[in-house]
Amino acid sequence: MVFIVPPNHRTLALDINPNATTLHRLKLAIEDNYGISVSQQRLFISNSLRLLGNDDSALISDLGVGPYSTLTLHVPFLGGTQPPAVPKPRFDFLNSKPPPNYVAGLGRGATGFTTRSDIGPARAAPDLPDRSATTIGGAAAAPAGRGRGKGGEEEEEDEGEDKGYDENQKFDEFEGNDVGLFASAEYDEDDKEADAVWEAIDKRMDSRRKDRREARLKQEIEKYRASNPKITEQFADLKRKLYTLSADEWENIPEIGDYSLRNKKKRFESFVPVPDTLLEKARQEQEHVTALDPKTRAAGGTETPWAQTPVTDLTAVGEGRGTVLSLKLDRLSDSVSGLTNVDPKGYLTTLKSMKITSDAEISDIKKARLLLKSVTQTNPKHPPGWIAAARLEELAGKIQAARQLIQRGCEECPKNEDVWLEACRLANPEEAKAVIARGVKSIPTSVKLWMQASKLEQDEANKSRVLRKGLEHIPDSVRLWKAVVELANEEDARLLLHRAVECCPLHVELWLALARLETYDNAKKVLNRARERLPKEPAIWITAAKLEEANGNTSMVGKILERGIRSLDREAVVIDREAWMREAEAAERAGSVATCQAIIHNTIGVGVEEEDRKRTWVADAEECKKRGSIETARAIYSHALTVFLTKKSIWLKAAQLEKTHGTRESLDALLRKAVTYRPQAEVLWLMGAKEKWLAGDVPAARAILQEAYAAIPNSEEIWLAAFKLEFENHEPERARMLLAKARERGGTERVWMKSAIVERELGNTEEERRLLDEGLKKFASFFKLWLMLGQLEERLAENAKKQDQPEKHLHHMREAKRVYESGLKNCPNCVPLWLSLANLEERMNGLSKARAVLTMARKKNPQNPELWLAAVRAELKHGFKKEADILMAKALQECPNSGILWAASIEMVPRPQRKTKSMDALKKCDHDPHVIAAVAKLFWHDRKVDKARTWLNRAVTLAPDIGDFWALCYKFELQHGNEDSQKDVLKRCVAAEPKHGERWQAVSKAVENSHQPTEAILKKVVVALGKEENAAENNKH
Repeated sequence: MVFIVPPNHRTLALDINPNATTLHRLKLAIEDNYGISVSQQRLFISNSLRLLGNDDSALISDLGVGPYSTLTLHVPFLGGTQPPAVPKPRFDFLNSKPPPNYVAGLGRGATGFTTRSDIGPARAAPDLPDRSATTIGGAAAAPAGRGRGKGGEEEEEDEGEDKGYDENQKFDEFEGNDVGLFASAEYDEDDKEADAVWEAIDKRMDSRRKDRREARLKQEIEKYRASNPKITEQFADLKRKLYTLSADEWENIPEIGDYSLRNKKKRFESFVPVPDTLLEKARQEQEHVTALDPKTRAAGGTETPWAQTPVTDLTAVGEGRGTVLSLKLDRLSDSVSGLTNVDPKGYLTTLKSMKITSDAEISDIKKARLLLKSVTQTNPKHPPGWIAAARLEELAGKIQAARQLIQRGCEECPKNEDVWLEACRLANPEEAKAVIARGVKSIPTSVKLWMQASKLEQDEANKSRVLRKGLEHIPDSVRLWKAVVELANEEDARLLLHRAVECCPLHVELWLALARLETYDNAKKVLNRARERLPKEPAIWITAAKLEEANGNTSMVGKILERGIRSLDREAVVIDREAWMREAEAAERAGSVATCQAIIHNTIGVGVEEEDRKRTWVADAEECKKRGSIETARAIYSHALTVFLTKKSIWLKAAQLEKTHGTRESLDALLRKAVTYRPQAEVLWLMGAKEKWLAGDVPAARAILQEAYAAIPNSEEIWLAAFKLEFENHEPERARMLLAKARERGGTERVWMKSAIVERELGNTEEERRLLDEGLKKFASFFKLWLMLGQLEERLAENAKKQDQPEKHLHHMREAKRVYESGLKNCPNCVPLWLSLANLEERMNGLSKARAVLTMARKKNPQNPELWLAAVRAELKHGFKKEADILMAKALQECPNSGILWAASIEMVPRPQRKTKSMDALKKCDHDPHVIAAVAKLFWHDRKVDKARTWLNRAVTLAPDIGDFWALCYKFELQHGNEDSQKDVLKRCVAAEPKHGERWQAVSKAVENSHQPTEAILKKVVVALGKEENAAENNKH
């Protein structure tokens, strides 16, 4: 194959063999595809831009063209419709200009001359130069006369005018000669229209062959890739077989080593003697210098002069660092804090926080110092200038200069508190009190200065005295009152607050603080006075309600808040529902439950549309429950149930809240109230009966179910609940009577199934068979009855086998097979029936018959992971690992998002590949509990205890109804956890009440475990898991 790139850059693929194709045949093929004549084709090799030869009979392989080579096709554009005339051969020197001062024939003795015709008529004769000038340059500059003939340039111009174009112009590869032929012509509308027509024709011609050309090119590319595969594709099958290697074989694979040519070359090694300068430098570095040289002393001993060579002696460097450290420690002795000795624990931190100023920073500090000096001189009454100047000096390490500057700032701006505060900060502790004293003397009404003065005092009495002195000057400062009250005892604080509310009557926090310190009667008076002064403050009403609740007057709480909301409405205060709900939650956290309920009752409906009330209130209750505000959520549900008395969903949510966070008595009272308003709600009756039963009060549960049956006479759920109550409390006769009545009144298939279960547990085989037969006559499409009848026959077959009765055993096995087949005729899509039949066939007739049954089941029920998993397990059970792997691959192709298949696939692969397989499984179904449990097992086997516990908890959280995961989690805690974690898993499992799971159902539905609690079943499943693991280990060995 050869690729041709034409001028339009649309590559053409020609299916030709370069070793058997001549250049002429190649040009003919191009003419067939593009319509370009052979005479106009110019072919180049694309990589080297080399023109192919003119020998059309030569093979293109001899011209350098190989398979899959790319050739560039060039088509010259000719002017007009006629081919260009072949130019006459001309000599190169005739087309070039002569060199300067050239005189033709000068070398053979000829000289230039001028005739009359060269001068022209009526022209004065020029002054003739001397002979030397003529021979050197005069003849070259003289005009051409008759003796010399016409000049070369004029001759070429005339010839170009005769031909219509100039031959010597540069040939344009794209336009050909047209660029010179039509260069001077105008591009009018006709030319534009003609170009558009031709362009449309080109597009049309190209589109006719586009699909065929692209299809041919795609086919050729695929053929090329098939004949030249990649290295990774060539070894793909070998890489897949690597999983069969054992760990020892993998370790025994020899290393390939490095056989590259570069390591085989012997490097040339040269040895050069050590220069004397290096030896001298090494000697100097070993010397111990104990004195500084003059240049270093001139620089102060702490700085390296510019022209000095860097010190390479480590001893000198260490001594220099010690000198710098001592200087810095000396500076610390006069720091802002005023310490005269260094803190042994904190001096390194202080040194670390200090900046080492470079030359650039020093220059910046000098510039800033000049600028700030100009600011303070031009505007000395500007406080920020003085503060900035002082902080600049502090940054530069000149703390004394900073204190002097800020002192001048205090003198210039005595009425600015920021300057005094900065002066206090920069001063020593002994001087700070004097500085702040001058400041409060200059500005006695500055709260900041009085607060700073109190902070400088060490004794609380002195602090209180300073603050009271400040209150004498600023009696309306709330900040000072709060600070002085915090320092006082309870009695003094009450007296101070009395004075504070007189001075600051509009500050609600002072009123509330005073009310909290007063007695009940006085607090009411204080709050009434506060309400008169601040009629728009809702916090006063809430505090009054809390006060009444704290003193036992819960009946007044609702009235106070109701009056408060009406008063706030009169004062045009907007009632913010969200803010009041936050106040309710705050009241709950403070222990004021009645206040919380009253706030909710009076404000929950504010600003909510009537049609949105139910949805909004339920959402508010759920949010409060998430935040842990249980009483607020209970109050919201309570108010909602007063509005929506007959809404079953609200009753259920309120009951769930009481069940989770309330007591049995509160839940019973709520359910009693619920069934009063919704007597037709079966779930409310059943919930009440179940709670009584779980509390151990069976007669009360019976009474509730009798009331429920009276309210809903034909409810199957109530019938079955009554049956379960009697059956679980070991009253089989009562359960039989209830089910018999239910069957007489036209019970559904569930009633017949429960009836058969009762007889099975009592051991009445014939009665169980009779009930199942009657039930199947009425409900032939209910697959559970078929399963129970088949399982009955299998149990009878097992009993006959134990009693050594082979004929009876075979008879019951055939009956079981007949039952399963009949069930599949009525329920062809029932997977449990197919699985039961396959297991039966495997025991009766071996693996081949079970394969046929499972294959038929997969055809009837495509994309069913349980059937695929059963087929895989059947192959593994009989030791056909390869067939099982093939089936698993097909299963994952058909059911790529099945968690049980991926989990089984992880367990099937060898140990080193399980991590990769688990990553693939998580990509496909990262939220599937089966996959998560399988990954947890991997962590468990690798002894990664924390990760395994996290993943097992995630599995039981995602699927709390699957008991197998609870058993895994409990077994893990038995092995790696403590007693508390084991109890926690048991408690969570009992609360979840799992009902499903392959191993869980096998244990829980066994006849001997019918009345066992969840905790006992969990432990039995754990024992079963241990036996399975031991059997698997024995099979491996």
